[in-house]
Amino acid sequence: MFMGEYRHTIDSKGRLIIPVKFREGLGPSFVATKGLDSCLFLYPREEWSNLEQKLKALPFTRADARAFVRFFFSGATECEMDRQGRILLPPNLREYAGIEKDVVVIGVSNRVEVWSEEGWRAYSSKAEQAYEEIAEKIVDLEL
Repeated sequence: MFMGEYRHTIDSKGRLIIPVKFREGLGPSFVATKGLDSCLFLYPREEWSNLEQKLKALPFTRADARAFVRFFFSGATECEMDRQGRILLPPNLREYAGIEKDVVVIGVSNRVEVWSEEGWRAYSSKAEQAYEEIAEKIVDLEL
C-alpha cells in the first residue's frame, strides 16, 4: 500500500527521484500514465494488469468508454528506475500534468500520484475545504 506525501524536483533531463518508501512497492519496472485531475498515475505491474482487465471489459461500442481507454493507454509508458531510484518522465506526461520543476509525490493506496507542486496545492486546498462533506456523501467511515 502506498501512502504519504513527498516533495521532489525534476532535474534538467526530466528525471524524478521516486521516494524510497515507494520504490519496493512499484518494483524495478512499472507503468506511468495520464491520471485524473491533471496528475500522473504510477502503477506497479500487477495493479496495471488488474486495471487493464477492467478497462478491456468496458463496452467498446460506447463512445465515452473508447475515449477514456484511448486517453488512458495512449499516455502510458513503461518506467524503469535507475540505481539512484530515478525515472525519466517523458515530456508529454510532464506537459499534461503541468510539471516543470517542483513536484509532489503522494501515495494513494494502490498507486502513486505525481503532481506539479502548484497543481497539488490548488487541488488539496479545494478538497480540504470539502473533506468532511465528501466523506459523508461517499461512505460511513466511522473513523
